[in-house]
Order: sequence, then structure tokens, then C-alpha cells
Amino acid sequence: MNILGVGVSVLNLTTALTAIARVVTERRKGYVCVTGVHGVTEAQDDPEFRRILNRAFLNTPDGMPMVWLGRLAGHRSMGRVYGPDLMTLVMRESVARGWRHFFYGGANGTAERLRAVLTEKFPGLQVAGTCEPPFRPLNDAEQAALTAQVAAAKPDMIWVGLSTPKQERFMAENLARLDTTLMLGVGAAFDMLAGTKSQAPRWMQRSGLEWFYRLCQEPRRLGPRYLKNNPLFALRVLGQLSGLRKCEMEK
Repeated sequence: MNILGVGVSVLNLTTALTAIARVVTERRKGYVCVTGVHGVTEAQDDPEFRRILNRAFLNTPDGMPMVWLGRLAGHRSMGRVYGPDLMTLVMRESVARGWRHFFYGGANGTAERLRAVLTEKFPGLQVAGTCEPPFRPLNDAEQAALTAQVAAAKPDMIWVGLSTPKQERFMAENLARLDTTLMLGVGAAFDMLAGTKSQAPRWMQRSGLEWFYRLCQEPRRLGPRYLKNNPLFALRVLGQLSGLRKCEMEK
């Protein structure tokens, strides 16, 4: 469905898993964006980023506002496809299907901690490699090293744990050159599943208040984002719903 010119997939966790299993089985390359208010807002002033989101194989409804708008439009089965939940569900399914994974992102050993946590939780899970990149674009040597590492690991999926829009740009730029089928950008899911950051209680997630929980954890970093983006998103959506704002979905 069209939310401010961004095509958000009408999904829930079950249908997202079904779609992912299908493309991995068929070896059809693509990338998955997990998008909420922040991603949609970033896309308003960045046409290229908006195109990246709209070209994704899936652009899942990460935040409850995406879900509420979907249900308002008549998509009653639409549910939140939250990065940590999606990652956990796919890892569980991977044990039986033999899917191989690669973790790209995190800092200070987070990717390796994530591998340890998930392989302990899901015995038989195959995490073929990890890479924690620098906080800047890769240079030519680093790009070549990553390409070689992924080629040797042969993962079915690369999970990307960077911030938005950095992770979406990385997936769009690297999908063709890296030897994998699917890339999935899940942001803070690396930290949450590795245990370096806590998740909001489920009642806060269901109520659309996770942003407040995260704001209390990281006020300096997230304060400017939430205090600007959330009211601006609400005003823009009101304009779209009232017909005063025209939002074309470009691909």
C-alpha cells in the first residue's frame, strides 16, 4: 500500500516468512527493508532513497503506524513485521531448511555475540560468517575483501544491521556483487537479539510506544529524530488521507 509515496508490503510475520522461503528456494535475488516512520520520513526529501525502498522485494511494516494505516485501508490481516521478530522466525525455520546466514553490521563484537546467541538458541543453525564494517563507506580493498569473504561463506541470506538509510543503500548497491540470494536490513535487531540493547515491553510495542522506550534509552541520539519525524509524519499522512497531498509511488 502507498504510504506517502513509499510502497509498504501488506504482510504479517507468517506471510513474510512464506515469501522469504519462496524466493530463497527459487534463488531469486532481492533485498528486504524493514520500514517504519523513520524510513518513510527520510524518503520524503530523498527521491533516490524512496526508489530504493520501492524496489525492494519486501518493504515490511515495522512500526505500528504502518499497520494501523494498512488496517484503515481494509487490510485486516496486516501485522507488524518487526526486525528482531522476523530475524528470530527466519532463524528458527532455517534449522530445518538448512539455510546459511551472514551477519554484516554492528560494532564492538556485536555480530559475533549475535552468532553465539542464535546458534545456542537454535542448535544446528548455520551462520557462515560475520563482518563488522567501519563507520564510513568501504574502500576498494575492504569491498574486495567482503566480496571474497561472502563468496567463500556461500550464505543464502545476508542480514544487515546498520542504521536507516545506510543499510538500505548498502543492500541496493551490493546485492548484485555479493554471492547471496537475499539481503535483509534489520537495523537495531543485531543489538537487541545479541543482548546489548533491551527491547521495549510487548505492550509498548503493540501500543505504538516503542519509540518512547527507545527515546528514554538514547535521548541524545534519538531525540531530534523522534521529536521532528513523528509529528511531521502524522501531518503528512493526514494530508494524504484527506486528499490534499498527492503521493506517487516511483520505482
